[in-house]
Amino acid sequence: MTWRIVPREEKFFELFDLQASHGYEAARIFKELVAGWNLDSPHFERLRDIEHEADIATHEIIDKLNRTFVTPFDREDIHELAGETDSIIDLIHSLSSRMQVYRVEKTTPELIEMADILSQAADNVRKAVAYLRQYENAERRILDYCIEINRLENAGDRLLLAALGKLFQKTGDTLEIVKWKEIYEVAEMAIDKCEHVANIIEGIVVKQG
Repeated sequence: MTWRIVPREEKFFELFDLQASHGYEAARIFKELVAGWNLDSPHFERLRDIEHEADIATHEIIDKLNRTFVTPFDREDIHELAGETDSIIDLIHSLSSRMQVYRVEKTTPELIEMADILSQAADNVRKAVAYLRQYENAERRILDYCIEINRLENAGDRLLLAALGKLFQKTGDTLEIVKWKEIYEVAEMAIDKCEHVANIIEGIVVKQG
């Protein structure tokens, strides 16, 4: 029998792929939820399930990090990548839950567009993460995905400002204004998290280059 002194580390990439896929799935389902808004939608439960599954994956990454001597790249980058990817999912789940608790009656064109931007950003995160296991031969492709995420984040920023400007032009129900301000800002925070993940990935590629 052959005993391994150094634990295998290949599973890190499998877990990163799984976590990034959870992020994209959450963003995709949220986009569907917003487009066909229904307070009784089964998408709420699915988002709760994804959030739980993502927490398990994050725990596995951190546990593996604590038990592995040789890691594919810097330990702090692994920890940060796992945490920030999980934060995308946490924000999406939190946002959908708040909208349900607030009993939002209908969505807005601005939120539908923000959900689309978020879905695109999460998809590019998923694609960039998938190439990390072969970053030596895929540096340009990874960086292209990161650049696209940055572009989408800028589009999200502009849309947030436009949505808030339109919101504050309204008069009447102050509580509704407060609710929607929070909804828009949390949606943009989720898009921002995608950019944070892109920045971590860029840092990993530069360090390994």
